[in-house]
Amino acid sequence: MNISFHNRVIMIILILFLVQSCLNKPQYPGFSRGRHGIYYQLHKIGEDTEKAGPGDFVTADITYQTMDDSVFFTGRRKLQITEPRFRGGIDDCFMMLAEKESATFIISAFDFFHLTLQSDLPSFLNEDDLMKVTLDIIEIQTEEEFIKEKEAFLSWIEDFGDYEKIILKQFLDQEKLTMEPEREGVYRIILKEGSGMKIEQGDTITINYEGKFLNGKFFDSTIKRSQPFQFVYGTEWQVIKGLEEALSMMTEGEKSLFIFLSEMAFGKEGSSTGIIPPYTSLIFEVEVLDVIKGN
Repeated sequence: MNISFHNRVIMIILILFLVQSCLNKPQYPGFSRGRHGIYYQLHKIGEDTEKAGPGDFVTADITYQTMDDSVFFTGRRKLQITEPRFRGGIDDCFMMLAEKESATFIISAFDFFHLTLQSDLPSFLNEDDLMKVTLDIIEIQTEEEFIKEKEAFLSWIEDFGDYEKIILKQFLDQEKLTMEPEREGVYRIILKEGSGMKIEQGDTITINYEGKFLNGKFFDSTIKRSQPFQFVYGTEWQVIKGLEEALSMMTEGEKSLFIFLSEMAFGKEGSSTGIIPPYTSLIFEVEVLDVIKGN
């Protein structure tokens, strides 16, 4: 009788231990649960403990991946954090990190594209899918710091605009190009006519592009990376204004060369990475590989 009772007690303790272990086991191995239930995996801890907040300007390297780690976007962006409009969005992810910190977050693909970007889901994602967002915080500035820096910088380079136009004219003369801009700040030469569909807002498109300066030096190339770029046309944080305009002129299968004045590229400030200087005209060779019509 005593032995049987003793065994039952041990069995109950073992069951409770196993149940507790299952409850404590993370839903995603290697990830912890943080702000508003977001699962995250911290890669790098910064020295500063102050996190980004609403109104702050954040420069970050950003990568979007499917849950099986297939990368469909990567790039450096400078953006202003806003007060989250819903729980568990990408703004919450930014607000979990301090300067020089890096982490991967698991968020809803539907919420990110429909609520944050206000666009359709890419064709390779379903409404109930999750996605991974990796953020590497380069710099955090208050709004006041950002405005002061911008004003000081613009006062230093305010005369560069006219100089850029002289450089572009010299380039066109040297290459014996008599082209006129098709749209404000956008020059175009069709290298191969397309025979497919015209690109419209909401379409999922796959392109190859090579970006270079007027001196011919490359600064980016999907061809060299062997990684065509796919995105939903018309969504934020994807391409520069000039490339957005250029793609609206193109059809599936087309290959064209574009020259963008800085106002259609990285403007008075240049790129946040420092690769593209202020007031710099750029050349993009673009080929539209595939167009999937949006809903």
